[in-house]
Amino acid sequence: MNRTTLTLIGVVTALAAVTGVGALTVPDDGADDGASAAQRLPVERSTLVCPKPSESELATTDYTAFTPKGEAGDGKGGARLLPADLADPSTPGGDDKKDKKDKKKDEDKGEDGGSAKPVLPLKAPGTPVVTDTDSPDAPALFGSADGSFAPGWTVQQTTSVSAGIGRGLHGTACGEADTDFWFPAASTADERHDYAHLTNPDDTAAVVDLEMYGKGGRVTSESGREITVPPRSTVPVLLSTLTPDPETNLAVHAVVRTGRVGAQVHAVDDDLGGDWLPAAGVPRSTAVLPGIPADATAVRLVALTTGQDDADLKVRLAGRSGQITPAGHETLHLKPGEVNAVDLGDVTKGEPGSLVLTPSEKGDTTPFVAALRVTRGKGTKQETAFIPATVPVEERATVADNRSKGGTLSLTAPGEAATVKVTASAGSGGGSPKTATYAVKAGTTTAVTPPLPTGGKGTYALTVERESGGEVYAARTLEVKADGVPAFTVQTLPDDRGTVAVPEAGQDLSVLTD
Repeated sequence: MNRTTLTLIGVVTALAAVTGVGALTVPDDGADDGASAAQRLPVERSTLVCPKPSESELATTDYTAFTPKGEAGDGKGGARLLPADLADPSTPGGDDKKDKKDKKKDEDKGEDGGSAKPVLPLKAPGTPVVTDTDSPDAPALFGSADGSFAPGWTVQQTTSVSAGIGRGLHGTACGEADTDFWFPAASTADERHDYAHLTNPDDTAAVVDLEMYGKGGRVTSESGREITVPPRSTVPVLLSTLTPDPETNLAVHAVVRTGRVGAQVHAVDDDLGGDWLPAAGVPRSTAVLPGIPADATAVRLVALTTGQDDADLKVRLAGRSGQITPAGHETLHLKPGEVNAVDLGDVTKGEPGSLVLTPSEKGDTTPFVAALRVTRGKGTKQETAFIPATVPVEERATVADNRSKGGTLSLTAPGEAATVKVTASAGSGGGSPKTATYAVKAGTTTAVTPPLPTGGKGTYALTVERESGGEVYAARTLEVKADGVPAFTVQTLPDDRGTVAVPEAGQDLSVLTD
């Protein structure tokens, strides 16, 4: 057997192993000899990480898990979370013998390790499950979904702090484990207590660098390097221990050297409440930050270029009737590695909106990251939340923990007009789904009260699907009144990546000839 034949067998074997569904076909006479276009198929496994919630004695945390109904599988599979251990940032790692021993122990106990009681196991796609805790020792969570439970699996963590530092509503969608995260709008100012939460869902140690950038550029810090996150553990890192001097506006870059982690920043303020700061989307030359509430009293934009070039950006607010330029903030100049923070004030002027950032010069592809810190209320009754730049809804986005009151869904079409279908799932206590369709005009933001399940009880989930038109960006605001404080949290709705493109392999017999 010659080398070309061996090469063909190797390629065919590799394709079949990677896709698991690839079909090798011989093209008909006259057909294109190349491989067929990729088709989208439901994902077969999803992994999520939920950070450790508030340690306040006055906090209550609600969890909601949900998988949309779909065409994946035959109802087999499952979804569940497990508690992660709390580790110290100085914990030594890289002990291969210990890692192998722990892995063997987990394998003996079963997949996802251990005999710990699963949290939020789903019984069926289409119906959310809920649980709550008021323990200040509540752990971080990690877990996976497979089979028909994997596509679009979503878990929401919402914490209500009734008084004291950080009082207000702190919400986050549990995130995927990855190797690179950007967090604009963090802070080490005296009134802020920001922690980076690093959670490792795997059975080998991860090693993470936390790089910090301020208005003067890179912040030198050796203590943020080579942070070891042990297997199935979480490490909270107080950001103020990584900077020699307080920095009001920071961008944090979490770079995973070994393994992967889930990463979130918890921003807590002495007087202005706080919230979870999710990672911004992948650095791009444009950004959309959707879902600024109509009654926002202060909006701060924090941005940073991630490349080697300057960036000049147009700043636009997409409102109800179109895009406008905020007075005095027509453009934004970014220098490489230097954080630029701009206070936009009450930029929405009483109507909901979304911020749109685009290059001032056509063809400029300089990548950057951005996030908003949004404040509602006045005086001692203020509360804050964060809106990072996000990615559009390509096919479907999902958000859990929606309630009968206090929810707003923002839909933004920065370019062409679009049509969007929104479906409310059955409630956690019963009911049946309900669907509504919304038309979003070009260059505008439409804020709606989302549909409620028919006869629904308890919390429910929303799925957002772009049916036609241009790009759509979405965000959900959840708010409650707490002693006059307008407590709220905003979650952007990136595509839930419930499907993946799988190429169909085509046979090319020409590789058999020299």
